[in-house]
Order: sequence, then C-alpha cells, then structure tokens
Amino acid sequence: MPLGTLDRTAPPLFNQGPSALSRLVFFSALALLLMVADARFDMVSPVRKAVGAVLYPLQWLALKPVQGVVAAGRYFEDLQGAQRGEAEARRAMVLQAERASQADALAADNARLRALLELRQNTTVPGRAAEVLYDAADPYTRKIVIDQGLTQGIQPGSPVIDEQGVLGQVTLVQPFGSEVTLVVDRNLSIPVQNARTGVRSVAFGDASAGGAGMELRFTSANADVQEGDLLVTSGVDGVYPAGLPVARVERIEKRADTPFARIHCVPMARVGAVRYVMVLAPVGAAAAPAPASEPAAPEAASSKKQPEGRAAARKPGPGRPGEGQSPAAGGRR
Repeated sequence: MPLGTLDRTAPPLFNQGPSALSRLVFFSALALLLMVADARFDMVSPVRKAVGAVLYPLQWLALKPVQGVVAAGRYFEDLQGAQRGEAEARRAMVLQAERASQADALAADNARLRALLELRQNTTVPGRAAEVLYDAADPYTRKIVIDQGLTQGIQPGSPVIDEQGVLGQVTLVQPFGSEVTLVVDRNLSIPVQNARTGVRSVAFGDASAGGAGMELRFTSANADVQEGDLLVTSGVDGVYPAGLPVARVERIEKRADTPFARIHCVPMARVGAVRYVMVLAPVGAAAAPAPASEPAAPEAASSKKQPEGRAAARKPGPGRPGEGQSPAAGGRR
C-alpha cells in the first residue's frame, strides 16, 4: 500500500463473514422461499402463531398507553356531552314547569272568571270586569286598586264582587283606575240580611280581627242568629243588589254588660287573594226613574182643571159655598 493513501477496506486480519451483497441475496431468496412455502403449503403458520404468542404480551403492554389516552379522551367527551344534555334537560324542565304553572294559573283564572260570570248572571245590574293591580299602601286601611276608571264608566260608590260574594265598594275613581275599599275595612258598612231568618242588620269591618273579618253590630243578644248563618245584601241601601253573599257567621259572643251580642263573621269574598273582580253599577243609578215626557204635562194640567171647572159651573145654593169660597172651606163648614 503506497504511503499517503487511505484504504477504506479492512485488513485481511479483521475481514470476517460474507459480504453485504451476499447476505442481501441470501435473505432475499429466503424470504421468497418462505412466502412461496407459506402461500402453497402453509408451512410458516405454526411459526407465526408461536411468534404471535410470544409477542402478544409486548403488544398488549405497548397498546395500553394508547388505549388509555383514547379512553380518557372519550371519557371527557362523554362527560361534556352528558353535562350539555343535563343542562338542556334542566332548561327544558324549567320551561315545562313554567308552562305548567302558567297553565294552572290560567285554569284557576278561567274557573274564577266562570264563577264570576255565573254570579253576575244572578244579578240584573250591569257590570264590568276588572283586574286588581295592587294593594293600597296605607297599612291602616284595606283597599285595592283596579284597572278600570272614569274612562270605562266606573262610578263612585259602585259595589265590587268576586266569584264568591261582595268584595267591597268603589270609594275613589281616577281616569284610568279606581280604589276599592274592602268589606273588612273598619270604615265600610253593608246592610245585610240573614238568609235563614230574614232579619236585617248592618255588617262592619272588624279591626280587632286583624283586618280579615267582619262584625254584625246592633243585634240583640236574644236574636235568632246561629253560627254558620249566611248573610246576604238586603238591598235597602240602594247601592248593593239584594241577595249577594257577604259573610258567614263564625262566632257569637254574649256579654252581660250590654244588651247587644258581638257577632264575628267571615267574609265570603277572597279579600286577600283576589285578581279579577266585577264592578256593578249602583242599584240607585241603574233604577233611576226616567223623566216625565212633555205630552204628559198638559194631560195632567187638564185633569186638574176639570174638577175646578165643574165646581165653578155649580150654582150657589143654600148650604153651599158661594163663588168666592173654595171647596175646602166649604168642607170645613
């Protein structure tokens, strides 16, 4: 080997085994032989099974991290989907609950309006339905405000009823609303009549009952009043139609220091939870007599003048008054 040159081949002392080309040819021929033998005679199947059995634990261990990552991803996806489904189900449940409550409220309002119309049909006085807006702010009175006023033809003093009975009376009328004093207010009184006995009396709001009851005053201790008697409007005041339920007798107290009994009553109307009411026209305004027509006046005048003409046509005689005397004076003689 000349000096100054680099020989890339190994010295003969370290050259071992066949060359790379020979190994490539050998293994290629072996692979072809094995493929042909496996395809024709299925000779490599036992070897494949043995190798697969030996390598299966290694494959199982190698696939576990991949399967764990895939399972974790699916778990989080399923968890997010379940959370979204739960949120949607909760929203749907809330909507259904709201619709159910609205349906129940509408059904209750419908039943109250039907009962109110049935009570309205029992009276011949015209009326107008109204909705309660809010309770009055005065803590010492029991009043409510409705959405009907002067523009709808509401008159002061008009009776107000609900589906169960008399609720109160209109005490203040504004252009677009009215104030109604409830029957349990201590300043309101209603002439009533016992439906069982027909005895008339006056019912007042009972302030001692916490503003939720009524009291039947000016009733003697020996009067025929029993617990459970129904009190209805008597109609003698010219405001309330007769026969409307007002209250029911709850308790009777008789004291020795007064000749009158203290009778506690429970109002029939729902004074604390009413929403729709009926405003009736006062009985006096509805039944006001019509003015007399003009032709009737001459007829009345002629009927009055006719007896005077006949009396004037009579001649004065003995025992009769003269022309200058009136018939009344003659009667006194």
